[in-house]
Amino acid sequence: MDEQKLRTQLERKDWIEAAFDALADHGIDGLRVEALAKRCGVTKGSFYWHFKDRQDIFDAVLAAWKEGRVRDINRQTQSAPGREAEQLRRVIDIYSGAAGHRRGLWIELAIRDWARRDAAAKAVVEEVDAWRMECTRKLFLACGFADADARSRSLLLYAYVFGSSLMAYDRNDPQNADCKRWIAERILSR
Repeated sequence: MDEQKLRTQLERKDWIEAAFDALADHGIDGLRVEALAKRCGVTKGSFYWHFKDRQDIFDAVLAAWKEGRVRDINRQTQSAPGREAEQLRRVIDIYSGAAGHRRGLWIELAIRDWARRDAAAKAVVEEVDAWRMECTRKLFLACGFADADARSRSLLLYAYVFGSSLMAYDRNDPQNADCKRWIAERILSR
């Protein structure tokens, strides 16, 4: 495919997706205009057709990441009345089963690393974390836990799922499923 045809087919969302791939592979340092253009197989001019500058794509990546994380947690924490504990188990299972979601994990880590050095990224991460905690807190409240307990359990849930996703261990070990169930029951028990 010639470059002109490819360039006309590239949309802003394609650049953002390429930026997520670069972020997963190289962290924030991978979000250089030249590197993104090369990744997309186009010239830097194509980048500037869609973004006014590098900060513009930074802002777009953060907005897209936030939107995706909020959408995902909203979807994962929807529950029929009386089924909130079951939904919390499902959230724990989904988010602690990161083996099939390595790209998402690498993006999450890169965004969090970026947030250590950038106020805008930090603000977005804080918003996403607060929203995640609030969604699970509501599920714990619906299970009958007091607010302080619901908040603590939400923090414990996320400490477990993010912590376990960072660890190097044999994810295919059959004992992991039993361990994961045991941990979920401790998080949910009274």
